[in-house]
Amino acid sequence: MFRPGLALLVLLCVACANINCSNKIPEQIKPNVLLLLMDDLRPELGTYGRDKIHSPNMDKLASMGIQFDNAYCNVPVCGASRASMLTGMLPTKNRFLDYNTFVEKETPQAITLPQLFRQHGYTTISNGKIYHHLDDRETDWDEVWRPYAFDANNQGLSPTDYWQSLWKDYQEPVNKDIYMKTNTGPAYENAKVTDSVYIDGRLAQKVIRDIRRLKGSEKPFLLTAGFISNHLPFNAPKTYWDYYNRDSIKQPYNNYVPKNAPKMSISNWPEMRAYSNIPKTGQVSDSLAIDLIHGYYATVSYVDALIGNILEELKVQELDTNTIVVLVADHGYNLQEHTQWAKFTNYTTSTRVPLIIYDPRFKIKGGVTHALTELVDIYPTLSELCGLEPPKEQLSGQSLVPVLNHPEQRGKDHILIKKGNGFTIKTKDYCYTEYINSKDDSVIDSMLYDHRNDMDENENVVRYPEYKSVVTRLHSILHTNYKSNITGD
Repeated sequence: MFRPGLALLVLLCVACANINCSNKIPEQIKPNVLLLLMDDLRPELGTYGRDKIHSPNMDKLASMGIQFDNAYCNVPVCGASRASMLTGMLPTKNRFLDYNTFVEKETPQAITLPQLFRQHGYTTISNGKIYHHLDDRETDWDEVWRPYAFDANNQGLSPTDYWQSLWKDYQEPVNKDIYMKTNTGPAYENAKVTDSVYIDGRLAQKVIRDIRRLKGSEKPFLLTAGFISNHLPFNAPKTYWDYYNRDSIKQPYNNYVPKNAPKMSISNWPEMRAYSNIPKTGQVSDSLAIDLIHGYYATVSYVDALIGNILEELKVQELDTNTIVVLVADHGYNLQEHTQWAKFTNYTTSTRVPLIIYDPRFKIKGGVTHALTELVDIYPTLSELCGLEPPKEQLSGQSLVPVLNHPEQRGKDHILIKKGNGFTIKTKDYCYTEYINSKDDSVIDSMLYDHRNDMDENENVVRYPEYKSVVTRLHSILHTNYKSNITGD
């Protein structure tokens, strides 16, 4: 007697035999990951409700994924922030301090995010600035690449040293000459060159080549693009400067020290003062301030165009349906708010970042979440999305997958941000900072900003009687939940 169920079983077994069926899930079923890591990018994009900057491609990415409106770095310094994010570990008194952070020296036993992916069969490629240092944790990657770094040079320099001598990437002959002779130059440039000439243009071309190459791979990939253009010097093709009418660019309304702010909370922005057209003391002129803001805007639009090219190639190669895309910055940036330029402060302009996560497998498109989020959350999030088991005891963050499924979730009650001896507790409503003496852990000074009605942090209310209970509660959280970060290694 014919038994259809048995016949179907036989056919399935034959099919499995023909494709070498086994219990192991083919690696390519795992999603790919494209990490777009920005340097110094403020969440001042169209998708974040700002109309000053032309950013159609990042805005489009947000319309496809989930946009995090309340995301913060854990350290407002590039090297330290990247180390914290890629290890999933918070900064401490003596760990992840500044740009000179090396993961392999400060946390040698850590299993980093790219290391975890490589251990699970992913091809991992570091393009551009991912770790701050080119020669940090090189074994995490199948390939490490930065523009110029591995080109032949007649000075006998290592790739790291050669990169260090070229990364400012001036294209105007007079600026090139100054740079070669003095290792400095102006804080911005708008050369009449094509998109492919500056460093980030070269980077985008490399990422596009990688996408084409990786399409034929049987392994999933973790592909990165570490853009640098939003970092000083603000160098971008003139095309992107021309997007903006200089007369429409304004200095921030709060170009003053916040009321009652601790003196030590205000940066003297030494990073910018190292450039040849920036005064060594005092403020920049109004005209120069407009030039700097103009330059910053131009670099954002430049990188946005390059991101558009990369995402289009992902689609052309039919990899967009199985590739998670994460766009994030290492920290924020000050454009003269509270008299400050660059980062290196505990103010929100230094610490708040754009974060967009697009996973094509999710039904929700164009969602916006106000969930409180920190960069150490990215490691456990990508681990869960890709079905990898992370080193849970190492990680300080929490997976954002529940938020991706339900953007209306509140998120965390509080997060930790650290810059120097400034330890900040950020909650949904408040931002509280203590400056702590490194010798005896005593509090030198403090500040509290009420983000319910003062998101721009113009008035420190830490000593106002009506905020006494808030200060007591946040002080307790800082010295209880984060005691080891304050006192430990």
